[in-house]
Amino acid sequence: MQFPTHRFYEDIMALFCAGVMVSLGVTLYNSNQLITGGTAGLAIIGMHMTSLSFGVLFFIVNVPFYYIAWTKLSKRFTINTFISVSIISVMTDYMPVFVHIDNVHPLFAATVGGMLIGVGMLIMFRHKSSLGGLGILALYLQNKYSIRAGNFGLLVDTIILSSSLLMFPIEVVILSVMGAAMLNVLIAINHKPGRYQAYVEPKKPKSTVGLNPE
Repeated sequence: MQFPTHRFYEDIMALFCAGVMVSLGVTLYNSNQLITGGTAGLAIIGMHMTSLSFGVLFFIVNVPFYYIAWTKLSKRFTINTFISVSIISVMTDYMPVFVHIDNVHPLFAATVGGMLIGVGMLIMFRHKSSLGGLGILALYLQNKYSIRAGNFGLLVDTIILSSSLLMFPIEVVILSVMGAAMLNVLIAINHKPGRYQAYVEPKKPKSTVGLNPE
């Protein structure tokens, strides 16, 4: 199947828009001390355990996964993911300069925050990018073994959010689970094998011209 390709400036514009959506989603989460899954969730948990900001932690957590993206997926995907992670790391830390949230209902923060992050991830996937980290692993498993990225993400998020019970109140975890479910349902429905998505380009077979068939 031939998938559409994008020019570099189209990727940059799309990844910037996706970064804005994800950063707004994380800002809604932070307004009620909620947690999300994936590497973003690990970065949020790390905020409560260290003095580092979300942006710094999010960037650091993603670094080891670039090797998988570079060797198992594609160079373009790795570069685009690095761009996405960098945009989100910077924008999330500086979002309070432009947007100040005084009061938002926790249920709204959980569901709409999850929706914003999920739609942002879909835009990234369709421009050969991701949120990095566990998202890279999810895309690799989907491309290699046809395991839906949304289903794998839901499993990982369940583990992360269940572990957060040791650190956060039960009501916070319940709302966070609702947000994670919204996020992963969006991805599971809209990002399936065979559709317009991030994928591994098949290697071209070596030419057999001039070779003895024996």
